[in-house]
Amino acid sequence: MREMTEKGWAEFLRAGTRTAKLATVLTNRRPTVTPVWFLYESDGVIRIETGAASAKVKALRRDPRASLVVDLEEPPYGYVRVDATATFVTDPAEVYRVAEAAGRRYMGDERAEEYGKRNSGPGQIVIEFHPTRVPAWADITH
Repeated sequence: MREMTEKGWAEFLRAGTRTAKLATVLTNRRPTVTPVWFLYESDGVIRIETGAASAKVKALRRDPRASLVVDLEEPPYGYVRVDATATFVTDPAEVYRVAEAAGRRYMGDERAEEYGKRNSGPGQIVIEFHPTRVPAWADITH
């Protein structure tokens, strides 16, 4: 097992179509984990697009602390956990940009515009996760 460098975990977060598992605490104080499509962008911020009325948005408005885990689920196994503080963006152009880019990442170029339009309409929002701590491990089985 080896600790990833910042360059290593940044590449890990950008690779392929792994989802992030977003951990928040609901208003009833119950913890919850939700898989989400995400972008880790060059400014060091993780962004997701979601419904503004979703449970995760309500939880993060109450307490902006969150953790996201992205893992390699096969040997040699590995994971990146991002502890972060959430902020929100409602600008329609930015919501579309994130939705379209996520659509491209997870569904391919041919469906990017479709997902951008579908996931950026009224009531949609971008959550930005600003990392505060990033433990990351690779080659866990070696």
